[in-house]
Formats: sequence, C-alpha cells, structure tokens
Amino acid sequence: METKDFTYDLPEDRIAQEPAALRDQSRMMVVDRRTGSMECLRFSELPGFLHDGDVMVVNDSRVIPARLKGEKATGGRIDILLLERLEQPNRWLVLLRPAKRVKRGTRIFFGAGGYADVMARENEKKWILEFTLNDTFESFLAARGTAPLPPYIKRRPGDDRTDRDMERYQTVYAAVPGSIAAPTAGLHFSENILKKLRERGVPVVPVTLHVGLGTFIPIETKNIEEHRMEKERYVISSESARTINEAGRVVAVGTTSVRTMESAARSNGSVQNGAGDTNLFIYPGFEFKVTGALLTNLHLPASSLFLLVCAFAGTDLMKKAYRKAIDEGFRFYSYGDCMLIL
Repeated sequence: METKDFTYDLPEDRIAQEPAALRDQSRMMVVDRRTGSMECLRFSELPGFLHDGDVMVVNDSRVIPARLKGEKATGGRIDILLLERLEQPNRWLVLLRPAKRVKRGTRIFFGAGGYADVMARENEKKWILEFTLNDTFESFLAARGTAPLPPYIKRRPGDDRTDRDMERYQTVYAAVPGSIAAPTAGLHFSENILKKLRERGVPVVPVTLHVGLGTFIPIETKNIEEHRMEKERYVISSESARTINEAGRVVAVGTTSVRTMESAARSNGSVQNGAGDTNLFIYPGFEFKVTGALLTNLHLPASSLFLLVCAFAGTDLMKKAYRKAIDEGFRFYSYGDCMLIL
C-alpha cells in the first residue's frame, strides 16, 4: 500500500488552535462500521452510546512541560524538546533547534535555573543533555517548561493562551507523568461525563502509554509497510487487565490506548498485564484482538494515526467520514473534535 493513498485535503482553517470552551461540548461524529451511518452530535452525548458490559479504556499518562528555552554562551537562543529521561542521573534525550552549531560540550543556560551540557549526539536529530540545576528537575520544569504543543498549534510570545495550554492540553484523569504529547481523544472528558459513565455501569479503566515522538513522526516512505515506529513505554496493571478481559465490549479512548492493549494482547483476545516497550504500527490489514469500539480525534493525512483508524473502520468509510467532517465544519487535530467509531 502506498502512503499517498491515505492523504486527504484539509483547509487550514479547520485546524483547531484552541480547545472548545468546555471540554465536553466539543463535537462528535458517530460512525457505525456495520451500517456506514454517520451522525453529528456533541461529546456530552457519549454516555448514551455505552451500556452495562462495556469498559472504557483510557490512557492516564500525564503530559510534562517538555518544551524549554535556553541560551548558549554566545547569546544564541535554543529550543529544547525533552523526549526521554535516561538512566544516568539528570540526563535526557532531547531535540534541539537550531542545532546546526551545537556540538559535544556546548552549554545551554536557563538563567538562574541552571544549565545543561551537550554530552553526545544520539543520531541525526537527537542529542543527550545533562542538566545541572538549582532545584529538583520537576520544580525546574514547572517553573520554566511549557506545554509541548504540536507545531500546527501556533503560539506567539506572550500569547495569553500559553498559560491555559498546560491545563487544557491535559486530560482530567492524567496521573502518570511521562508524555511529551497529549493522548488527545481524552481531552474531551469532563468530571461530569466520567460520573455519568459510572452511573451507567461503565468502568473507566486506565492503562499507561507515554506518548513520545514516535506517535507523530510523519510517514516518509513510499510504501506504508516500510515505515517504522519508535518505541514507547506502556504499563497495564493486573486490575486493569482483569477488567478489560471481563468486558463485553472494550471501548478504547484514543489510538494510544488501542496500541497499548493490542501490544499486550494474547492470541485468544485477552490482555496480559505488565510493562514493556511497543513500536506496534497498525495499518489496514491488522487484526484487532481487543478493541471493540474507538473514540478518537481527527488526524493528519497519511499519518500513522489515520492509518490506524482506517485499519479499524475501513479506508473508504474513513475517507467518507472525514469528507463529511470537513463539510460539517468539524475542527481537526489535537484541540479539535472527535469521532466515535462503533
């Protein structure tokens, strides 16, 4: 299959620059895989599509304020995106921009907060930094880090939306710090919606996958089969695995929840508890063992995320649904609206 077969045209004004005023008032398209029907509703109507026996699986990873701004000794400014905490104390794998004049030994300053030394170049894009700080790393990030918004969400210096992003680019149930991007399908949930689900007898079960760069790396190969995902860390507790395995229908919230469960799936369709790394790439032809329904945002053309929903619902149906979403004025990508695929 060729990557170009999974593209679509999206007007730029459909890319959401901020979330809905209220989390649960975003729009939701409900797509039935069996009948092909499509209905445009509000996310607040989600509980009506779930019933006793369903289990809703969410990714409870918490986004860290992973974007930092530093300054080299020359005065040149440099942007840092934290990717992964390494085993050595105070060392992180990062992206640097601009990196043209960066080399081993370059020191990056953060004012009174401390500094970081470039220890090594991991590959063409990634570097290893060692931080020397005047406080704990968590306190340093809280004071100096900002939400690692994707590049299609534009923020100018001093934009008053920046302070709100760290709250809204985070699910209400986020618990385990470690992601550098939000599991965006979960951004629509409010405490009220979670309460209504519990009242309907629908457990909301957490799994953890720390969303990394791999989820969003563009597919640059001509054929999708040649694309390789980067590894991301996941954890499924024994309690969550048990509840998932006892479910009548497993409703996954977001592609990261899908990839977590399908990575841990046994041949009989049950989920194995435990921790591991996954680079599972789901594209049309994949056999889903666990996922029975999917709540997901509207994704970039020819992305691994769009390929996953095409694998789950069928490419023709998804292209038709995305055309309808564009025609109906749905908002796309991380801060945009969502789709419930039954």
